[in-house]
Amino acid sequence: MLEPGIVAPDFELPDAAMDPVSLSDYRGQKIVVLYFYHRDNDPGCTREAIEFSDLADGYAKADAVVLGVSLDDPFCHEDFRDRHGLLVRLLSDTDTAVSRQYHTLREMERDGVVKLALIRSTFVVDYAGTLRHALYNVSPRGHAADVLQLVQQLHAEAREADVAASR
Repeated sequence: MLEPGIVAPDFELPDAAMDPVSLSDYRGQKIVVLYFYHRDNDPGCTREAIEFSDLADGYAKADAVVLGVSLDDPFCHEDFRDRHGLLVRLLSDTDTAVSRQYHTLREMERDGVVKLALIRSTFVVDYAGTLRHALYNVSPRGHAADVLQLVQQLHAEAREADVAASR
C-alpha cells in the first residue's frame, strides 16, 4: 500500500473521450483526487461517482480535480458518464498498470474463476505532487463529502502558506 508523504506515482491514461490524462498535468496547478472503483454501473460505484459529481462545485472552489479510475474501457466510461450525468473525469486503466502502481488490485474468485478486481480506494495529491492521503477499502456512501473536507483543509493550508511566504 502507498503511504502519505511520497511523490504520487505519475501515469498517463485515456479518458472517456480518449484524451490522455497525466497526473503531472496538474502538478503546481490543482489538488488531485484520484479514486479507483470496481466498474461502471455497479450500484456502489454509481453512487460514489454521483456523489463526487454532486460536489463538483465544492471541489472546484477548493482548486481540486476529481479523476475516477477503473479497468473499464473509454467507451464504457463514456456511456456511464452520459447515462448518469457525471461531472468527474473517468480514466481507463485497461492494462492495470496504474492500479498496480497504486496497489488497488486484488484477486477475486467467483464461480471458480480468479479475476482481478479493484479495491475501492481514494488518493489525495497536493499541488506539489505529494500523496497526502491514501484511503483503501472505502465505502461509497458519503465518501465524496469526507474527501472534500480533506481537500478543503489542504487548500486552506496552501493558501496560508502562500500568505506567509508573501510577508
